[in-house]
Amino acid sequence: MLLGVNIDHVATLRQVRGTTYPDPLEAARVSAEAGADSITVHLREDKRHIQQFDVENIANQLSIPLNLEIAVTDEMITFAEQLKPDYCCFVPEKRQELTTEGGLNVAADIENIKQACKRLASAGIQVSLFIDADKEQIEAARMTGAPCIEIHTGHYADAETNDEIEYEKNKIIESVAFAKQQGLRVHAGHGLTLDNVTDIAAIPGIVELNIGHSIVARAVMIGLAEAVREMREQITSSND
Repeated sequence: MLLGVNIDHVATLRQVRGTTYPDPLEAARVSAEAGADSITVHLREDKRHIQQFDVENIANQLSIPLNLEIAVTDEMITFAEQLKPDYCCFVPEKRQELTTEGGLNVAADIENIKQACKRLASAGIQVSLFIDADKEQIEAARMTGAPCIEIHTGHYADAETNDEIEYEKNKIIESVAFAKQQGLRVHAGHGLTLDNVTDIAAIPGIVELNIGHSIVARAVMIGLAEAVREMREQITSSND
């Protein structure tokens, strides 16, 4: 299973003080050397963490694939067309949210998202859609022509009781199986930590996990390279 490391919150730490450090590009390099298979950055419209120059620097100098997360807007799609990252994931955005709260409502906006996927595909970019573990959204994702989905695992990560955890996990398991039947490549991510990643990493059909906040938070205590290696080993052991 592949591990994509999201380095947004390295930039968050920089933006809090308006300094030039820590450098997301350096974080991307350290993560790659420690075993990350790709780097994810979310260029939000409000630019609260990753900036456009960060994305450009990383795209130009990174030795592993770049996965750019963006909203479905003409401004962001045009930027992606010019940058040509390896992968691009369409995600929802709300200005008032602390972090992404759920998946795209693809079913309510199929034609717009279909055109967005077509534009990026024409630029040679592999597109994925960040959606909830929901069959209606998976069917809608297939109809847009996107070859890949990323299942939002935030509800599973936020579940508190054992029953809630099992319920959310089973929804993900069923959704992964359904998505594979639809011919879609399946990624997953959001809210995953060392404590809860094992069950998700063990689900057949998921080929990549994208994890950021917990790795960066852990890096404060043990260093970024070790935090990436630790997560890499946890995921690998789940598939043994």
